Amino acid sequence: MTQAKPQQLLAALGETIVGQEAVTQALVLGLIAGGHVLLEGPPGLAKTLACRALAAALEGQFKRIQFTPDLLPSDIVGTRIFDQRQAEFTTSFGPIFANVVLADEINRAPAKVQSALLEAMQERQVTIGPHTYSLPDPFIVMATMNPLDADGTYALPLAQMDRFLLKVNVDYPSAQEERVILERFAFADTPLRSGAATLNDVLAWREEAHAIYLDEKLKAYIVDLVGITRNAAQRDIVGEHLIDRGASPRATLALAFLSRAKALLESRDYVLPDDIRSVAPLVLRHRLGLNYRVLTENLDPEAILSSLIEAVPAP
Repeated sequence: MTQAKPQQLLAALGETIVGQEAVTQALVLGLIAGGHVLLEGPPGLAKTLACRALAAALEGQFKRIQFTPDLLPSDIVGTRIFDQRQAEFTTSFGPIFANVVLADEINRAPAKVQSALLEAMQERQVTIGPHTYSLPDPFIVMATMNPLDADGTYALPLAQMDRFLLKVNVDYPSAQEERVILERFAFADTPLRSGAATLNDVLAWREEAHAIYLDEKLKAYIVDLVGITRNAAQRDIVGEHLIDRGASPRATLALAFLSRAKALLESRDYVLPDDIRSVAPLVLRHRLGLNYRVLTENLDPEAILSSLIEAVPAP
């Protein structure tokens, strides 16, 4: 059987999702790079639909977890149940055991529930009672969150945000795109394209991405991009004390992973500086600890991030 290309998966998502190219591309990049994706935006912008479309296109197992204030960690990972007839405990597996897991409105659940999910994301295994179980491979979590000014939301700590490989800000569609949505889906169910790729294709893409050439100068460029988030004040780039905490070394690794994935998506066997620049906002936007002045003075975090990226010359 001929191996599918990641471009075919991207095209399959485009048949379901109108517009939102940044979202669909980010999902495919995250899948190739083997990381988890955080989507932030108001309700109704096809975040959930995009995740369902990805699972359908891969013919993988899809599970959705609706995060609520009364959710328990066992509702995610599973629990041990005593069977009175057999006089023994049996294991009930939670929805985390799937290839594509949608954590819907992750910031509506308290910290202990968020931690249970994020621990599973990091370790790719969960412990239920005395036993440890590996999660399926490939395994990707796509979490959606509402803006923090929405009612009933809890802020995700930076240490937990760092577990996500990338973050996408989901915007409203253009007027033209919204017209297409109206004409295409007003009286019909949204079609989900299936069979665009297989789970084995995804594993093969990851091996191909790992083999893509990343020049030493580009490795230094990645290190400089992450480093500037830690000393921006000293270099007087975005003003004094706007960034309390810079990105961790996880960001360095994420830039390398995603730039290789971007090169693969562009059908190249080498990384260009533009690949790194294009994925840098996805990697860095959720890893910066911005000062309270950014909120009180109504400053634009995306503009701050752009200033940092532009301040580092590409090789």
